[in-house]
Amino acid sequence: MSITTELHCHNSFSNFHVGEGEPSHDCNVSIRDQLERSLNLGLDAIFVTNHNTLDGYRQLLEYKNDHEKFKKINVYPAEEITIDNGAHVLAYGIHDEIPAGISLEELIDKVRDQGGVSSAPHPFGLINALREDAKKCDMVEVFNSNNVDILSNARATQFALDNNITQVAGSDSHVLSTLGRCVNQIDSENTLDDILHAMKCGHIHVSQTGYVSQSETLDHLKYKINNSKEYIVDYISEHYPNTKWLFTLLLRLYDSNQNSPMWPLFYRIALYSMRRISQKINFQNHDPSFMKDRNLTTILKMTL
Repeated sequence: MSITTELHCHNSFSNFHVGEGEPSHDCNVSIRDQLERSLNLGLDAIFVTNHNTLDGYRQLLEYKNDHEKFKKINVYPAEEITIDNGAHVLAYGIHDEIPAGISLEELIDKVRDQGGVSSAPHPFGLINALREDAKKCDMVEVFNSNNVDILSNARATQFALDNNITQVAGSDSHVLSTLGRCVNQIDSENTLDDILHAMKCGHIHVSQTGYVSQSETLDHLKYKINNSKEYIVDYISEHYPNTKWLFTLLLRLYDSNQNSPMWPLFYRIALYSMRRISQKINFQNHDPSFMKDRNLTTILKMTL
């Protein structure tokens, strides 16, 4: 038996759990809409991977069990955990929440103690990435829909091949339309124990991939900005005091016209910059630590 599975998606219960240094609002997808889209896409199972919490899984499961129309979709627990260096790790099949801020080694031990499976999401993305430490996980996400620089996914694929690690893909869905953008086929019965066993044995393969669109990315950014303005203002004041005037101007322009053609232009400029930076980090061995520091001067230099 082969089941069609979404391995990386978020819902509104991810809000307020992303962690320090990040906007409080992460996702506006309701559990009802998440199940409706899963049904329409013909998914057999989804793992809910909210940031640093198991909230959203139990609520989704309860809603599903209360509505007969969703009986063919199985919902399974997972968590996207931020470890002590800021990187993210996915833990599948756990039932006890794993706290953020622990080391990778501690996290992997806790996942295994619960009989779960670990995976490295966006392992060569520009931020929140495990990079070489991804080999310590059971699986590697070789395609992440949000890695629109493309090179990050190419590096992850080569890394998984070089290290003979099980490859998976993740929609990393934060807006409803991207749920099911990436799909994995698992050769198992549609039960948690069988799925976890298949993952551990590598009986899983990527069956569909696709990138988020410009409009989907901008919609997600609008949601975060509109609901986290106080955080953004405080963050700018603390980290970019010398250019606060510029960011304040941009926020005012945004408030005056959120649908201005200026924002798609900024997106295209940002995408070009990301690809330049990704090339240098992932294929020319530049130290990626400057991305974590979010130093604008250094980031701009790296785009040249």
